[in-house]
Amino acid sequence: MSETLPSIGDMLAATVPMVRTLNLEFVEASPERAVVRLPDQPDFHNHVGGPHAGAMFTLAESASGAVVLAAFGDQLQRAVPLAVRAEIDYKKLAKGPVTATARLGRPAAEVVAGLDAGERPEFPVRIEITREDGAVTGEMSITWTLRPQG
Repeated sequence: MSETLPSIGDMLAATVPMVRTLNLEFVEASPERAVVRLPDQPDFHNHVGGPHAGAMFTLAESASGAVVLAAFGDQLQRAVPLAVRAEIDYKKLAKGPVTATARLGRPAAEVVAGLDAGERPEFPVRIEITREDGAVTGEMSITWTLRPQG
């Protein structure tokens, strides 16, 4: 478990109301990978008894946000991380609790070098959503940017 886990999970829960609404559980957060779990909750089920697509999108986006904060938290004084675009593929029926694992798709140092050069760097985060049995139920790709402050 990462040292930054409580602060990242607490920060997201405090600043992103949907994290609290869905009762997301932050399992792991590091600059390379974040793991977030959506408990099985009937209030967020779809018409076939699994987690609603919107809940799974929010789960995956939240996992991506956690890895972005872990990787670039030291840049928050000069840049704001923002999601630019997202694409999600629903692969299999999800039932029960689901977990999203997000991985940074570009070295953090390369992104920071772009920021240092006066750019507004973009970088991908790839997320895999799995059921408890390990089956991949969805895949998501989000392009993030670090928007310079001021």
